[in-house]
Amino acid sequence: MAQPLALGIDIGGTSTSFGIVDRRGQILEKGNIPTKGHATVHDFIAAIKVALDPIIEKAGADNIVGIGVGAPNANFYTGEIPNAANLPWDGVIPLAKLLTDALHQKVVITNDANAAALGEMMYGAAKGMKDFILITLGTGVGSGFVANGQLIYGHDGFAGELGHTISVRDGRDCGCGRKGCMETYASATGIVRSAELWLEERTDETVLRTHKGKITSKMVHDAAVDGDAFALELFAYTGMILGQTLADAVAITSPQAIIFFGGLAKSGEILMKHVRQHMEANLLNVYKNKVALVYSAFADADAAILGASALVW
Repeated sequence: MAQPLALGIDIGGTSTSFGIVDRRGQILEKGNIPTKGHATVHDFIAAIKVALDPIIEKAGADNIVGIGVGAPNANFYTGEIPNAANLPWDGVIPLAKLLTDALHQKVVITNDANAAALGEMMYGAAKGMKDFILITLGTGVGSGFVANGQLIYGHDGFAGELGHTISVRDGRDCGCGRKGCMETYASATGIVRSAELWLEERTDETVLRTHKGKITSKMVHDAAVDGDAFALELFAYTGMILGQTLADAVAITSPQAIIFFGGLAKSGEILMKHVRQHMEANLLNVYKNKVALVYSAFADADAAILGASALVW
């Protein structure tokens, strides 16, 4: 074996990315295929095998010590994806077994946020940390909790769903079936929901009013950067909800840091100053001024691959 390598695969609702990664976190080869457009999961597995075979051959199959996969709702314990709403296949998918049979390699899977947390611990902003929380602020809110150097899976593999803790009692309907989940407020989708609701209820002058019904989180960000008072208030409100909820999460695991990743996190201090303010205001005194708020060290294009590959090590 020339050097031990890992194959990282990230399966998203739209596309699937993959790469060969060395122990230092260097991506040696990478590629992607569409996730959609395959009639069955078996067709998808066949397509990904066709795409992977050339890079596995180039890296040397004997050098690859395993495959790590991050995917929505993936269960580390069972190797299955049960009824993932964001994937085009129904039922319980035995993903680890299907990939093992196709690629003849050991396969470990977990959900995408947990994979990102492991990637940050091995290669990124959490390197050297044993206690931290990874938050992904995208279409929804994903999270991974690391305590004492171990990812917290719980007894069934589904622990750490901070996005589905209740931030507002009897609040907004969530796709999970509950009301008031944090991701209905503090995600890219959540800030858009706030914007559309406020435009119905209020008469503020804002550039966003011309986009009513078609607002995106990027529009809200761009308006805030340009000083639009309505958009700035949206970020203040979103940061309040997120900060208050994080104060509760800190009380459970006492993390050294909370690491942020995803589109909404790129808003930087427009959002984070409010998150910090409301988190600190709601922390127990014993935790105050102890928890760092940190941005991910990864570039978007590589983060998912690195996170998945970290499962192997």
